[in-house]
Amino acid sequence: MGRLSVVDEIFLRTHRGLGTPIALQGLWRTADRIDPELLRGVHAALRTGPLGRRVIRPRVPGARRGWQPNGRAHPLVLTEQPLAVSALLEWADAQGTDLDPEFGPGWRLSAVALDDGGSLVSLTCSHALADGRALVHAVDDALGGTPLTASAAAESDWADARRQWSIVLRGTGRALRNGIPERPRHATVGDTSIPPGTQTPGAILQCAVSDWERTATERDGTANSLFIAVVANMLWASGFPQETIEASLPVDTRDEPRVDNDLAMTDITIDRADTPASIREKSRAAYERRMTSPGGMPEELLQVIPDQWAYALSKGAGERDILCSNIGTLPTSLRMLGPHRCLGVAARAIHPGLTAAQWPRTRLSGYLCRIADDYVLSLVGLDPTHIESATALADLGQQTLSSFGLSAHRW
Repeated sequence: MGRLSVVDEIFLRTHRGLGTPIALQGLWRTADRIDPELLRGVHAALRTGPLGRRVIRPRVPGARRGWQPNGRAHPLVLTEQPLAVSALLEWADAQGTDLDPEFGPGWRLSAVALDDGGSLVSLTCSHALADGRALVHAVDDALGGTPLTASAAAESDWADARRQWSIVLRGTGRALRNGIPERPRHATVGDTSIPPGTQTPGAILQCAVSDWERTATERDGTANSLFIAVVANMLWASGFPQETIEASLPVDTRDEPRVDNDLAMTDITIDRADTPASIREKSRAAYERRMTSPGGMPEELLQVIPDQWAYALSKGAGERDILCSNIGTLPTSLRMLGPHRCLGVAARAIHPGLTAAQWPRTRLSGYLCRIADDYVLSLVGLDPTHIESATALADLGQQTLSSFGLSAHRW
């Protein structure tokens, strides 16, 4: 199998406590009770699929860590005692514990019956294994959808080390000719004002595609720029005091279906006068440039120095006031789980075991995906002073959508 990218290793370090812990999660709500045998088949397919791998250390200094197949998996968890729909996100948040991309299974499949007669299915994986779009591809593969591109075979540790050191030494020499680089201006430390045990509330809102796109068109925007505008205005409505909001925007960089962290980051600054139209123009310009490593240093430097040093160089560099991750249109295969119709499908990130020392700069995260005729907006609150609970977050989301003329129902 292949080797870890710079982004893979950033998320591996967060798993080890160097940064904000992040797990990716896909959630399916079915109209009726899910068939256990169906889920056992999906579980078996995932175990032998692209998520069934783990990180291995290289034998040669400077070589990148690699991937090795890993058939071990957390057991499929099926809870038949019905759960109140009002508690479904609390249950989902608990599915992110004990994911280990290096020494143990890095993913988990689980399901619970709901008291409305349906079921909720969760697939959670360490961000070191996959980004949001990659998790979608992994599920599509397990359900017999679009075939995935196989990872390239890794070259020897010696060859990889020679390549890495060559890139680093040449690139560092060029960068140092311009002087010693400054630390990233966005580097942050943990928020020590956060009380121990503070939770990160979540909310999921579902809106008709026809309404969302009509609203975007009426404002000369796009579905994506409307999404960014909604998240930014949510933060202001929560009491955020600044006149501008910096938004971090992940960019999918894959050219074919692959299960990797195949993404880059860019950002825009939003002010209170911005509209979906102006955000559209700002985003279009931002997607042409990407965040770079500090001081023009080669990003491969982060893979040949000790983890603590790499963390210090890259700490907080991609964090802004809000995160707006548009995961895109989900494959047709995800609309049904076998014979079970999905009422909705959501994709988001959660932060299992987050401590005050690891708290990010980000105050509010939003994740948007389209499934059939609905957009599903998943929200995670990271500002306990202004967003105190999941109910407050869902209310804030619905009120902000209403200010744009949109109605949405909450999960």
